[in-house]
Amino acid sequence: MSNSSSITQFLLLAFTDKQELQLLHFWLFLAIYLAALLGNGLIITAIACDHRLHTPMYFFLLNLSLLDLGSISTILPKSMASSLWDTRDISYAGCAAQVFWFLFLIVAEYYLLTVMAYDRYVAICKPLHYGTLLGSRACVHMAAAAWGTGSLNSLLHTVNTFSIPLCQGNAVDQFFCEIPQILKLSCSDAYLREVGVLAVSACFGFGCFVFIVVSYVQIFMAVLRIPSQQGRHKAFSTCLPHLAVVSLFISTGMFAYLKPPFISSPSLDLVVAVLYSVVPPAVNPLIYSLRNQELKDALRKVTGHFSAAIHCLPFSANHSHCTS
Repeated sequence: MSNSSSITQFLLLAFTDKQELQLLHFWLFLAIYLAALLGNGLIITAIACDHRLHTPMYFFLLNLSLLDLGSISTILPKSMASSLWDTRDISYAGCAAQVFWFLFLIVAEYYLLTVMAYDRYVAICKPLHYGTLLGSRACVHMAAAAWGTGSLNSLLHTVNTFSIPLCQGNAVDQFFCEIPQILKLSCSDAYLREVGVLAVSACFGFGCFVFIVVSYVQIFMAVLRIPSQQGRHKAFSTCLPHLAVVSLFISTGMFAYLKPPFISSPSLDLVVAVLYSVVPPAVNPLIYSLRNQELKDALRKVTGHFSAAIHCLPFSANHSHCTS
């Protein structure tokens, strides 16, 4: 029997014992990771470079893209390396760091999504007060509060989790270090302390969820009263993507951390983990840009400048046209 003081490393979940399938897992995760890097990177660049997008809504979207980049970069590179090199181990300190950074980023993202719901509520239901309630200083304070709340929440959970005695081995049934899977390794009722902390955090999370739902009920009621079809379409185009992101993120994340133990299984845990940790950072840029004409125009402008710069490189066939 071992305890947490004698554990120097953890063993992460191996998707399969077959090398061919491990390589398939590597290429699949690599494609998702590159899509997340490209999509979020383009959104960050477009918002930063286009002065027309220097508004509260796009400021929060830029923060969301930064959080998405951070969260997916915390877990996927290690998982890809494990599949590529056929290794499962992660150091004790590395596991604790992964738990802290991942939880910090996804909790901050959740609170940021709540702030974004408030932004849409004020923009549509109280447009005359938008400049007052969401001035530049207020936006910075709200974004900083989301990041700060995420860091404090993550620090509390990480310290609490890794202070629990572990005696059920060191095999984590997940492709990254996840608190519910680490708690399964505890050897006493001490894990109930972290379960209690998770329950308290869930109550705060549920409060944010209620706020988001109430905000969108008010938003949809206001949108339906807009006389022009073009006005309703523009309002829906900025709200529906956010609602889709929130729904996917909240439903899968809460299920992963609060589901009863008797419905837990390795395959179910894996699917849910992928849905809340890997899918949102990859699809959020697509969701937000699909119905947003302003963002699509800015992205088209960025990619056009990038393409022009590529054509003007010294080794490009079109270099002579750029210098003439």
